Amino acid sequence: MLLVKVLLGVLLIMICVALFSGLGFLIKDKGKSNRVRNALTIRIGLSVLAIVIVIIAALTGVLEFNPRPL
Repeated sequence: MLLVKVLLGVLLIMICVALFSGLGFLIKDKGKSNRVRNALTIRIGLSVLAIVIVIIAALTGVLEFNPRPL
């Protein structure tokens, strides 16, 4: 369970790095290169991977969500 949480934390950090690098490329290049598109592609891929890991971990019982209060 701890391994999944660490993996998701690392993925979230990598998503933030891709987000801010894309912003930096957008400001620096003013949209004239493909670096912004590449950063967006990487961010979307990492986000999809994180969602898939959460779904698989929830279905296998590795991650447990909070029960409903009622």
